[in-house]
Amino acid sequence: MVEDRLDNGIQVLTEAMPSVRSVTTGVWVRHGAAHEPPARMGESHLLEHMVFKGTRSRTAHEIALALESLGGSLDAFTSREATAFHARVLDEHLSEALDVVSDMVRFPLLLEDDLSLERQVVLEEIAQVDDTPDDLVFELHAERMWQGNPYGQSILGTRGTVESLDADDLRRLHTERYVGRNIVVAAAGNVEHDRFAELVERHLGDLPAGEPAPIAPAEHDARHGLERVPRETAQSHVVVGAPTVPHRHRLRTALVLVSQAFGGGMSSRLFQRIREELGLAYTVFSFQSFYRSAGTAGVYVGTRPAWEEKAIDALREECARLRSGGLTETELAQTRQQVKGQIMLSLESTSSRLYRLVGSALYDEPWEGLDQVLARLDAVTRDDVAEAAALAFDPDRQFTLSLGPTPAAS
Repeated sequence: MVEDRLDNGIQVLTEAMPSVRSVTTGVWVRHGAAHEPPARMGESHLLEHMVFKGTRSRTAHEIALALESLGGSLDAFTSREATAFHARVLDEHLSEALDVVSDMVRFPLLLEDDLSLERQVVLEEIAQVDDTPDDLVFELHAERMWQGNPYGQSILGTRGTVESLDADDLRRLHTERYVGRNIVVAAAGNVEHDRFAELVERHLGDLPAGEPAPIAPAEHDARHGLERVPRETAQSHVVVGAPTVPHRHRLRTALVLVSQAFGGGMSSRLFQRIREELGLAYTVFSFQSFYRSAGTAGVYVGTRPAWEEKAIDALREECARLRSGGLTETELAQTRQQVKGQIMLSLESTSSRLYRLVGSALYDEPWEGLDQVLARLDAVTRDDVAEAAALAFDPDRQFTLSLGPTPAAS
């Protein structure tokens, strides 16, 4: 990894992969759903959409054609703490890719007429989530567990907030947050750092430095207990989760290992017990997310309404067994090797390398080479695992949300 910082605060990062003929590059803006006032929920995501509607020098169709015509791809996403615009192209087209992405980030038109149309697209996206219960249950769980904390806000926003946003709101957000001190530009693949830094300087070097986005508050009074949300679905969708630790916490790696062993694959405890032994579900898995000021971990299961109570009881039994006994030495060793293998396989992808590269910058962490990552995994002890399991799967801290038919209807 090689790093530079422009005079306006932009971080420039590269990781060279000389054996490939492609490069993935992108611009990350340190602003996402957790930075939004509740009344403007969804504005980061709506702005991400609007950036594709045209710039001072390109129409929406020209943006779409620019890299696709070269065999490349262009995409974007909004998360709770960042908005990203990224492209994957042949190495010989890196200059064109950065030109397109930088143009979108710097000079979007943000016209009211375009917003009237794109707002409808986002409302359809919200409707799609509403019609997808295994997505909706996570939205509802986060919103209700976090009880007003920004980490529980919907990335897409609500129908009401999206309908209330106008072009002036998006222009203000763009002016305030799409600035040098809020931006990371990176590339991974067959890339030469000095040339890439020159391209970034050419396209973004005169961007105002501006002010960094605020940090979402660490204080939270997360909810626990059980809530049922009635919905006429064929399955009951259940999420059991609890707040954990932020990205830079010493237990993060232990939590990754605990989650993987508990519900990360076919060999995991949850898959073997809930699906293979009891036959209660087709889909059951664990999850974890780490943010700058907080984190969350838990499990999901989709099951027949008549089996919901039995499935929740089985989940709780497995959580209790994990809390009381942690992982055996054999389990820890197997899971450690599994995670190592996943990491090493992912490093064959330029996109995965890019996301890992940017992740260290977004959370102000030192970049780690592969040997350092593997050493960090090796350093996790059974005591670390026990502490992480006790935190993430404490029944007094867990909030369970069930989306589906009421027990009487089942």
